Amino acid sequence: MEAENSAVTVKDLRGVSCPMNLVHTKVELAKIAAGALLRIILDNGPPIKNVPGSLAEEGHEIVRQEQNPDSSWTVLIRKGA
Repeated sequence: MEAENSAVTVKDLRGVSCPMNLVHTKVELAKIAAGALLRIILDNGPPIKNVPGSLAEEGHEIVRQEQNPDSSWTVLIRKGA
């Protein structure tokens, strides 16, 4: 758990609509090395329904997905090769 918190890039995408939240996520993933972690914060609804699935289809690992008290979601992604 501590290793996950030490070198995680975080991108808050609340208020960003589909498909731009996926575009922003892909831009952030392009900046990090394969195997590195990216934490994104997404709105409830279409963003959380679409973005994690799209990333998994592209070969990235969804490590964890948790709903926050404000109904947004935090998604931890490990970049694929």
